[in-house]
Amino acid sequence: MALDFLAGCVGGAAGVMVGHPFDTVKVRLQVQNIEKPLYRGTFHCFQSIVKQESALGLYKGIGSPMMGLTFINALVFGVQGNTIRALGNDTPLNQFLAGSAAGAIQCVICCPMELAKTRMQLQGTGEYRLKSKNYKNSLDCLVKIYRKEGLRGINKGMVSTFLRETPSFGFYFLTYDYLTRYLGCEAEDSYIIPKLLLAGGMSGIVSWLSTYPVDVIKSRLQADGIGGVVQYKGILDCIKKSYYNEGWRVFTRGLTSTLLRAFPVNAATFATVTVFLMYMRSEDSQLRGDLSGCEAGPAIQQPSSF
Repeated sequence: MALDFLAGCVGGAAGVMVGHPFDTVKVRLQVQNIEKPLYRGTFHCFQSIVKQESALGLYKGIGSPMMGLTFINALVFGVQGNTIRALGNDTPLNQFLAGSAAGAIQCVICCPMELAKTRMQLQGTGEYRLKSKNYKNSLDCLVKIYRKEGLRGINKGMVSTFLRETPSFGFYFLTYDYLTRYLGCEAEDSYIIPKLLLAGGMSGIVSWLSTYPVDVIKSRLQADGIGGVVQYKGILDCIKKSYYNEGWRVFTRGLTSTLLRAFPVNAATFATVTVFLMYMRSEDSQLRGDLSGCEAGPAIQQPSSF
């Protein structure tokens, strides 16, 4: 159990460093004003941020996910691993259920973290330019939101976050389980790292595709009210107004940058978690073998059972 949490922590940190620039681009594309767009697309957004704000602009708001996602991944992999063991059988259905349970539980941390991240990523840009000095960092952002709006304020977008995370994490772990079995990921395989990277990257893509429209709504709800004007009354109102004003394409806005981010982030996360568990369990098995004076049992478990 402790190894599951620790491995998730290490994998989460690796994923944040790789993927945060893509997340910044995704959020800005999702919430920009369609009547006065700042960016023509994913690559133009990247270029504009680097040109106007330097490369550090791509890492705006990284404090929140670095603090939050590291712990979130520890929680996700810990809950998923323990749920699988509690369910007994390592079946595709149980992989989906265990992943969904992990996704639902981590919403308590994920929602406030993403609220702070979104506010930090948007401040000082476009219609939010006047609010450029409003928040010093992610923690300062959450403190100010709490003082002004209370617990309800820092949990803004909780329902949409739950609707996104629960099924997406189910597909996340189900896809990884299937691909590691299909690719034959074994510890002795000399190509295990490329296989793990491929399985993890594709799992991230499937996970995002499964619930991406919900993520667009979540981002809009969490960005709503930054300039002092509240546009949406709730999830359904946001869906209705977004579709009416911008058509169905609004629900795919920022998808390119999201998928570009999803592959390397989740490849790094899953590969780091799996290799870490392989190494630690191998060391543990060798230690037990030395202590008992007997031949140690299999050091590496099937990756899907991690």
